[in-house]
Amino acid sequence: MLMVGPPGSGKSMLAARLPSILPPLSPSELLEVSMIHSIAGQLAGGKLSDRRPFRTPHHSATMAAMIGGGLRAKPGEASLAHNGVLFLDEFPEFTPQVLDALRQPLETAECIIARANHRVTYPAAIQLVAAMNPCRCGMAGEPGHSCARGPRCVSDYQGRISGPLMDRIDIRIDVPAVTAADLIRPAPAETSAVVARRVAKARELQMDRFIAFGTPQVFSNARCSTAMIEKMAEPDAGGLQLLRDAAEKMKFSARGYHRVLKVARTLADLDEKPTVGRIHLAEAISYRIAGERLTAAA
Repeated sequence: MLMVGPPGSGKSMLAARLPSILPPLSPSELLEVSMIHSIAGQLAGGKLSDRRPFRTPHHSATMAAMIGGGLRAKPGEASLAHNGVLFLDEFPEFTPQVLDALRQPLETAECIIARANHRVTYPAAIQLVAAMNPCRCGMAGEPGHSCARGPRCVSDYQGRISGPLMDRIDIRIDVPAVTAADLIRPAPAETSAVVARRVAKARELQMDRFIAFGTPQVFSNARCSTAMIEKMAEPDAGGLQLLRDAAEKMKFSARGYHRVLKVARTLADLDEKPTVGRIHLAEAISYRIAGERLTAAA
């Protein structure tokens, strides 16, 4: 997921709240996370926790720090966030080489570190969450603000993110600025506990479905194969026509097509619907269209 908005709109705060709505680690996931943190020397006092990892590396992180490496090829931030969240704030400020190095872990869920004398593979099944300003000055598109460099400020800044990396980001949302009136009279909102129960129910539905398909080792829609998601997320007639029209108009890649199906299947699970409907596909496509606009800038 990529959040785009001006400074102070709450992007980092929203990302920091993600662990509070994610389901706890299963025993097998807990063992994997503990082993990785033990290898990295970050298992303080030998204590284990069922809370999912939440890693927030600074944008000055090197390739070895992000993917892994060094003298003994220790795991990097991507592997330390295994079964959890890797949050990259100020997304375009990371060096392009470091960002593009995440393309393989996002696709294969593992980091392969190859050196002259050894080759190590660490798991890296992560949820990548990123946040960025719309341009270098940070206020592009905001009412009452004008950028001195004009549209080029936006295109140059957003162009630091490569198209292939953007193709691997399923959801892109705009986070508007919060006004003083919003803070004075905050609207009623759901608590994290309420959202967490809904997420847990959706995850339970997914796990039951994977067991029925004979793949109990898969825990979420994001990790299932393309052949499987085509069966599990087969839309109704209206949804199929909408998906076909959107794919032709927006020129979705094969990866983008299947990722839209995965997001739509997850949205249907959150609604506890057995079939992916037109409304779920429309919402999933809307997230993808926003990402396609950013890819055009890149």
